[in-house]
Amino acid sequence: MDRTHTVIDSPVGPLTLVATDGTLSAVYMEKQRHRPAEETFGVRDPSTYAFEQAAEQLGEYFAGDRKEFTVPLQPQGTDFQRTVWNALCDIPYGETLSYGELAERIGRPGAARAVGLANGRNPVSIIVPCHRVIGSTGQLTGYGGGIERKRHLLDFERGALVPQGGGAGATLW
Repeated sequence: MDRTHTVIDSPVGPLTLVATDGTLSAVYMEKQRHRPAEETFGVRDPSTYAFEQAAEQLGEYFAGDRKEFTVPLQPQGTDFQRTVWNALCDIPYGETLSYGELAERIGRPGAARAVGLANGRNPVSIIVPCHRVIGSTGQLTGYGGGIERKRHLLDFERGALVPQGGGAGATLW
């Protein structure tokens, strides 16, 4: 496995993008729960095409011009985790589901807790929208990037915050 990484700026703080064999495999926030050690990210190389695509699409998202991501992904996880992560991508922009509703969608109605654990291990923040999953009472519960970031992303998607940046507003460094 060839791994490379770069860091881009965003309205929710720096995002570390990781590619495995040239395909985006992770987007980590600063101080994110379950964030692997930096030495596992490989060499820093902002020229990887996956990073260019991801930075452009994240810039469009934060500018309010993108509601779905199309950058190819290669997240590393168990079959169950990947099933949950795929289902997350079906939650429409600006909408939320409970962990129980997500468990039902994947055909595992009694697995809300397991869905929550898989959700928490999502390595591709924002692009795979784990922030759109909430507690059964409608409360914001657990988020690897922190509840304030979750609230920010949900408020942004619901139109309560002004979009930031331009179409390609993410800055590579």
